[in-house]
Amino acid sequence: MVKGVRELNKAVAAMPKRVENAARKAMEKGASELVEMMRRLVPVDQGDLRNSIAWKWGNAPKGAVVLAESQEDSRGLKITVYATDYKARWIEFGTVKMGAQPFFFPSYRSLRQRIQSRIKREMKKAIRFVGPVTQGEA
Repeated sequence: MVKGVRELNKAVAAMPKRVENAARKAMEKGASELVEMMRRLVPVDQGDLRNSIAWKWGNAPKGAVVLAESQEDSRGLKITVYATDYKARWIEFGTVKMGAQPFFFPSYRSLRQRIQSRIKREMKKAIRFVGPVTQGEA
């Protein structure tokens, strides 16, 4: 019998979990960066809108304005960036009486490539990883 077949099978079986964990961490970091930039760019009157911008796994809370969300994969991996303040759309797109003061789309456009590249890079790194299988990956 060939030596190391059991370890190889174990490593191959752990790969999907390892890749998912890497993608999760990269998505969380990207969402945090996006939220931070939006909070920096949003006009501040009383700070309600700025403080209401956040992200979470899954769907946004009821009544929140969804600013961005990833497509849900087969495992339910979906991240949503949202604002709970109802004025988010008015400020982003403007109204008849008030001009637009965009904070979401400039943030999204400037970080989109960086976030996507980070996710791909971390997933590739997890695929190429050579090392012992941890408890969470088994």
